[in-house]
Amino acid sequence: MLPVGRRVAHWRGRRGLSQQVFADRLGKSKSWVDKVERGVRTLDKVSTLQDIAAVLCIDPGVLLGGDLRPADVSGPVERVREALSTYDIAVGRSTVRGQVLSAGRLARDVAHAWGMFQHARYPQVTGLLPGLVIAAQRAYAHDPVAGRSVLVEAYRVTASLLVKLNEGELAWLAADRAMTIAAGDAVLVATAAVQLGRVLRASGRARAARSTALAAAYRIAPPDLDDGRVPVLSLCGALVIEAALSAARDGDDYATADLLDEAAEMAARVGDGHDHYRTAFGPVAVDLARVVAALDLGDAGAAVAWHEKAIARDGWRWLPGTPRRAPARRRPRLSAHRRLGQRQPRPHSRRARRPRRGAPPACRPIGARPVGPRPTGFSRDHPARRHPPGGLSMTAPFLSLAQIRNRLILVARRAERSAPDGRCPLCGAVATAQSPPRR
Repeated sequence: MLPVGRRVAHWRGRRGLSQQVFADRLGKSKSWVDKVERGVRTLDKVSTLQDIAAVLCIDPGVLLGGDLRPADVSGPVERVREALSTYDIAVGRSTVRGQVLSAGRLARDVAHAWGMFQHARYPQVTGLLPGLVIAAQRAYAHDPVAGRSVLVEAYRVTASLLVKLNEGELAWLAADRAMTIAAGDAVLVATAAVQLGRVLRASGRARAARSTALAAAYRIAPPDLDDGRVPVLSLCGALVIEAALSAARDGDDYATADLLDEAAEMAARVGDGHDHYRTAFGPVAVDLARVVAALDLGDAGAAVAWHEKAIARDGWRWLPGTPRRAPARRRPRLSAHRRLGQRQPRPHSRRARRPRRGAPPACRPIGARPVGPRPTGFSRDHPARRHPPGGLSMTAPFLSLAQIRNRLILVARRAERSAPDGRCPLCGAVATAQSPPRR
């Protein structure tokens, strides 16, 4: 069995996190992470294991290597079944007494449920959905116009979750309810058709899923892709991907390739980093669909190649629910270095070189300690300290004040060592020799 440190290193690599980014999210130093992964430092606190598991988006038991059992969601699933088994809207009555929430409040609750689902918090979403579905049904019965889209979204997230929980028949019921409520609105029908296609494909009805997804996609597709709105193109592209995956499940490789190429053409116009209608459609989504299709068609080599291409894209870090972004305080620095094509500067270690005894804080060196007497020194207002040569102006915006001050001192000392006869190469001033401070 692998030690805990090796498991941490494995999952950190799976998440695409460097040791520095991983340490920043944990509030630790990079050396601490390195020692944990090499086994020099042990993880003997449960709270630390939970923090690491939360950053890596895995269960803490995965790090311990124990036998994991899936969370028991049978109770909440039964409550979801009860919420879907009511037909109060059809008969025009409400058997549940309570306050009717506004459509705006329910829209925020549904968005919260989608966010937890995209972060794979399935037990939490399962416990939230029964009350959310009932509240959305009640709001639709009170105001069908304002509560229509909210109820469709509640049914969509319910169907998506039930597919993940391998509850195919119940997921089919939720998707069918969404299609029924959305009837008459082409865009709402298309959003519900995304989940219906996934339910049918998961249930082994690949041909039905393909025909349903293509019918809904071509109904909202613009005549000219260049004139289409980005949200509509995202929804249409997601439906085309569902049709392509259904064709791959059915073994039709030619139709799969044609449909994925059509989706890639739409994705090029949409771009990455969007989540219109909870589809996360973009070039990365198309590449990942090619991976799944290649696996269904039995081409493992192509699946690996497309996966390597997908994770190399910047959009891979922008997928919803993917914890790959740096903390907010470090984003401007990372963005600036990417624009300049420079490497991200590494912060100094807390166990870096100590200052000389008796030296003021402003004179702390950042290089190795010189052995013997200090050669020469200039005053603080010397041009070598005020205007150092070199490309410091390009890196100064990304350094702290202390680091800039240390850079100035280092450049001045280099100028002193290169001065002939103790004269400054910048102004010709004569500097006096200084003895090293006592230890």
